Amino acid sequence: MNKKQIKITILGAGISGLAIAHRLEKAGFEITLLEKKDEPGGSMETTFQGGFPVDFGPNSGLDTSPLIKELIKDVGLENEMIYANQKGDKRYILKNNQLYPLPTNPIAFIKTKLFSAKAKICLLAEPFIKKSNDGYYQTISTFVERRLGREFLDYAINPFVAGVFAGDPDKLSVKSAFPKLYRLEEVYGGLIKGMIKGAKERNQRAEQSKQNAKMFSFKMGMQSFPRAISEKLEKTIKYNCTVDKILKSEGKYKIVYTQNDKTDEIITDIVISAIPAYQLEKVFEEIDAGLIPHLKTVYYPPVKVLYLGFKKKDIGRKLDGFGFLIPEKEKKSFLGAIWSSVIFPNRTDDDKASFTLFIGGSRSPELFEEESSLLIARVIKEFKGIMEIKNDPILIKERMWAKAIPQYHIGYIELERYFEKVEIKNPGIFLRGNFRGGISIGDCIINSELTCNRVLEYLRIVNLFHPQS
Repeated sequence: MNKKQIKITILGAGISGLAIAHRLEKAGFEITLLEKKDEPGGSMETTFQGGFPVDFGPNSGLDTSPLIKELIKDVGLENEMIYANQKGDKRYILKNNQLYPLPTNPIAFIKTKLFSAKAKICLLAEPFIKKSNDGYYQTISTFVERRLGREFLDYAINPFVAGVFAGDPDKLSVKSAFPKLYRLEEVYGGLIKGMIKGAKERNQRAEQSKQNAKMFSFKMGMQSFPRAISEKLEKTIKYNCTVDKILKSEGKYKIVYTQNDKTDEIITDIVISAIPAYQLEKVFEEIDAGLIPHLKTVYYPPVKVLYLGFKKKDIGRKLDGFGFLIPEKEKKSFLGAIWSSVIFPNRTDDDKASFTLFIGGSRSPELFEEESSLLIARVIKEFKGIMEIKNDPILIKERMWAKAIPQYHIGYIELERYFEKVEIKNPGIFLRGNFRGGISIGDCIINSELTCNRVLEYLRIVNLFHPQS
């Protein structure tokens, strides 16, 4: 059987599904990609306000792997790619209603008022802390407090986890949510020793750590990326498709789906799912009923994205950073704010400034029980106080994500093992998406290559495809 005879169907046109489809089509396979929405991108969602892009999903990506640039070049976006303004390198943490820059070098760490002398001594003692025996079953809080102390947890890791996952460090698994952090202790015996020694490994792979990787976006916003990939896959993607169920069918798989109120089906050799866990529950019920309770365990907290525009002359504080994150101890109504027009200056007019705020998440989902207008008014009031803004915003836009980012909670390793069992029991099924292997854009692109390699290996094992064909 040659490549053109092998049927591969991908579910979901988010960045994971699109990257996998692109790689497999580039390798010579014919792909069918089913997407529920009428446009590509998943949570990468860009709208326009006065001609300027507004991102309601990821605001940027990190250039952590050559695979990212390779994909951008493949789809003709290299001239649209932009890197963050160097002013965006400074990140602030809110403490006692004041913004303190997060120290990025030893001298800044010694001088900072963000951490007490006791906290600084704890960090210096980190290389002498022994490894834990808890293995997979440590929360991020347990891991960090043991190695770095409570204050570092409260005023560095807690807000950082809220910023990345909209998550709660008391619940997230360090091994599943931050595997590279866990690996520093597991392989090198400590975080500081691991960062020094691990840098050599990354250099050999031509990779950058997330701390040092350059931040990027595109002139017309982040959704430019999935849109560009989808244009290369124009004949491959079917939009407005809801997958109803997947059945086994004489050594293959039958996908029953509805497109624009019309039911249709596809017989395929391989199914690659890149849709969220909560959408898979119904789809895979007849393939593996035991998968359903595991999928239900994956928690996606609600997050509201609030986009605000102000006149620069009304802003009292200097705009010289990426934005700020808020520790839970500060008791605010939002998680933090990105200074969007500082990071990428083409996001608004020169005399205005735009900001992206995040509300809710695992930390405070109960906020959405409140009247929305009251919640938004309180968030804006808090934000204006922190930023020393004297007048109301000239622009307010919002986007509610009822199910935002999958949370890799403690014990997530058991879910990961079950997902692997499902793939082994059902050859030709591949479960992907950001509830496996990382939530960032870079993680999804790196995992797309791993998935494609697994698909090729599977085809060789079952003798459906040989390299010379």
